Amino acid sequence: MSSLRNAVSRRAHKERAQPHSRKKFGLLEKHKDYVERAQVFHKKEQTLQKLKEKATFRNPDEFYFRMIKTRNVDGAHKLESNANKYTPEELMLMKTQDMGYILQKLQSEKKKIEKLTAVLHSLDNQPSNRHVYYAEDREEAKEIQFLSLKSKIVLASDDVSSDIKRKTAASYRELDARRNRVSQLEKLYMDMALQKELQKKGRKRKLREDEIVSPTSKAVYKWRPERKR
Repeated sequence: MSSLRNAVSRRAHKERAQPHSRKKFGLLEKHKDYVERAQVFHKKEQTLQKLKEKATFRNPDEFYFRMIKTRNVDGAHKLESNANKYTPEELMLMKTQDMGYILQKLQSEKKKIEKLTAVLHSLDNQPSNRHVYYAEDREEAKEIQFLSLKSKIVLASDDVSSDIKRKTAASYRELDARRNRVSQLEKLYMDMALQKELQKKGRKRKLREDEIVSPTSKAVYKWRPERKR
């Protein structure tokens, strides 16, 4: 019987629409709308219940710094803004200290690069010391040149152990990484120096592209001359 009941075409069920006399109230609320509204209502009710319990069992001696660092705005607690916490002189001092730290790191990296370069310089195939020979004629010069080339000592790659090769490659990688770090620190130091100069008092303006002698990707500023007392 169930198969026959499903075979017969039935009229599609349609939910009741809002009566014409109640059109001013908008769409008629359906069951799914009521369920969603009830869930939101109960969620708010549970939140209020938990807050009441916390208020009932709270410690009267409890204190934390947000009690004095917040202010009530439209019924909501908001933290006080720290935008104007420091004066311009204090900001300038902090900027100078940051620049000093960057400069110190930059000098330290340069010293480490010099030490690595000095260590790796001895691994070069070309000898660093050269002797000057004097000849009376061309034949003697050719003979001296032949003897010097014959007596030149060059380390072959087969005589170097794999451990030394691995350490040498690691040292070269470290040297490249430190050079990249130095370039990044120099760029950061120049940017911080520019920001520090821009914070100083004085009339200045940003140059246009046609006014720049040497084109660059960064902005160029020009300070107007001021008479010194």
